[in-house]
Amino acid sequence: MNRNIENFIESLLFASGRPLRLSEIRTILENEGIRVDLAEVKVGLNNLEERYADTSLELSEVATGFRLQIKKDFSHLLSSLWTENNRLSKSLMETISIIAYKQPVTRGEIEEIRGVQVSTNIIRNLLERDWIKISGYRETPGRPALFITTKTFLNDLNIKKISDLPPLPEKEDLSQDEKTDTTEINLEAS
Repeated sequence: MNRNIENFIESLLFASGRPLRLSEIRTILENEGIRVDLAEVKVGLNNLEERYADTSLELSEVATGFRLQIKKDFSHLLSSLWTENNRLSKSLMETISIIAYKQPVTRGEIEEIRGVQVSTNIIRNLLERDWIKISGYRETPGRPALFITTKTFLNDLNIKKISDLPPLPEKEDLSQDEKTDTTEINLEAS
């Protein structure tokens, strides 16, 4: 493998600002007169993965392609660089979780599961982040919108597909946790 091709791939991943598919990388290189096939691009990505093994960076494959990112072990160092606007509220996290696990889902169904009304700002925030989109409308009175997650959501969670989400705890596990929480609260009150 030509070391320059590996460096070209690395520079594309650093500069792109978004994940790149194998075919995109090949097309960009070919547009610059660099002849390369998909197998060579994959070898280059594998070499980059090895190169970053003992660094703070890692090559990650997500829903829309490959990207370079900071390893989780170093993420705590970056928190001071993020503004408060990037923090997510508990209600937003509950809402996106319901959409992710129950999609397609209507706003009414989200409200039924959460037990409270879903703020318009939460839905707007999720749409602006491109974490959810409207996939259609339920054929019921009022024709409520059906929400599903997007590839941007998967990318931001660093997963390839929605089935990579951790499984939901079983109902029996939840009731046991609730009993433990109640016991702890009662003990603290004593």
